[in-house]
Amino acid sequence: MVSPPDVVKSNPPPIAHIKSALPFAISLAMVPLALIGAAYGGWTVLLLPLFAWGLFDLLDLVVGLNTRNEDPATDEKNLFWFRLLTMIWVPIQFLLVFGLIGYVSNATHLGLIEKIGLFIGVGVMTGIVGIVYAHELIHRNNRLERWLGDVLLAMVLYSHFRTEHLKVHHVHVGTAEDPVTARYGEDFHTYFQRVLTEGHKHAWETEVDLLKRTGRPPQSLKNPFWVYGALQLVMVGLALALGGAQGLLLFLVQAFVAIWQLELTNYVEHYGLTRRILPDGKPEPVMPHHSWNSAHKASNWLLINLQRHSDHHFKPDRRFPLLQTYSEQQAPQLPHGYPLMAAMALFPRYWRSRMNPRVRDWRKKYYPDIEDWTPYNLGGAAVADEAAAPVAAPAAPAAASAAAAPAVRADEPVSVTEVPATQAAAPAAPTEAPEAPVTSPKSEPAV
Repeated sequence: MVSPPDVVKSNPPPIAHIKSALPFAISLAMVPLALIGAAYGGWTVLLLPLFAWGLFDLLDLVVGLNTRNEDPATDEKNLFWFRLLTMIWVPIQFLLVFGLIGYVSNATHLGLIEKIGLFIGVGVMTGIVGIVYAHELIHRNNRLERWLGDVLLAMVLYSHFRTEHLKVHHVHVGTAEDPVTARYGEDFHTYFQRVLTEGHKHAWETEVDLLKRTGRPPQSLKNPFWVYGALQLVMVGLALALGGAQGLLLFLVQAFVAIWQLELTNYVEHYGLTRRILPDGKPEPVMPHHSWNSAHKASNWLLINLQRHSDHHFKPDRRFPLLQTYSEQQAPQLPHGYPLMAAMALFPRYWRSRMNPRVRDWRKKYYPDIEDWTPYNLGGAAVADEAAAPVAAPAAPAAASAAAAPAVRADEPVSVTEVPATQAAAPAAPTEAPEAPVTSPKSEPAV
């Protein structure tokens, strides 16, 4: 008699173990730093910005690059610890921000300058960690995760980011229709002022257009701006109730700094990179070379792989641990991580001296046939560039298309192929992936 074979249970892949997610949990170290600053004041209120802006720049130099890619086909059940990290941050940040508002507003051992300094640091945290985690959550189809992302955005009074990012940026990146794509030669301070106004405007117009196409008025309850406004009012009211006028001031300080931090990162991600305009007036599909990337390991821990930005735009629904890194031959690479590049962006002349040559090299590499880039500067505040090439016949501007788009439900996020009819229509995402980066579980080849 033959015995039945033993049932062999397959072992979960290494990524399923908690130790794979632990490096990304380094963001939790910011919580005790905030509490120390509130308790002791003085120079300790600088611990949060020093941690986010200074420590990770040094760690990037020490730990170097990570060009290893996880299997993008990994089952979602094996990503439990990564998903848990982004979700538990929401109650942690909520309790920390409003707990500090209640405590610090009534603290007698802290002067007003110390209190504002502390909440500048809190804004660095809610911007670098909170909004980045919100970005991960709003890209999910799971209602709980999307709602948690909305809560994080409401804590910094930037709820419209969900609409602007999903339905405008991912559709129109690298074109004049995208407010968040930094124009070649545009300094950050000009960019920041422009985005603060254009971002809200584009988000509102997009939602109104989607509602109109489904026969609903702008004031329809299907308009997510009702949710955005309600959540933000709750946050403002809570700050006022816990800390009075001073509590509201501190809340607004951290919200402004968080938004500023987000837009600094947005500025870096696509600076000067534009999509070719095809003969029919439409932009080419989004490709890996339309985003600036960084393989620096430590800052990718803090930013949960946001610096693998090309793959995020190619596969927006791919969870952060599975985002792929591309070689320098496939996508442009930055010399440093996003935090240090963002610091460089605060100094326009230095930024242009470092980045404009890179943009020109990028143009020669990917679009050697385009001689006049004037139409591709997207109407931004381009500076005179003595090293620019001589001009020839211009190409058509990005906003020339007015093709109609398919109907979209007004209460659902729009994919990169779904465009409101009143905006320029981008072509459908490529049916075949660009040459995929090599998945290598054992080695980390140099970039």
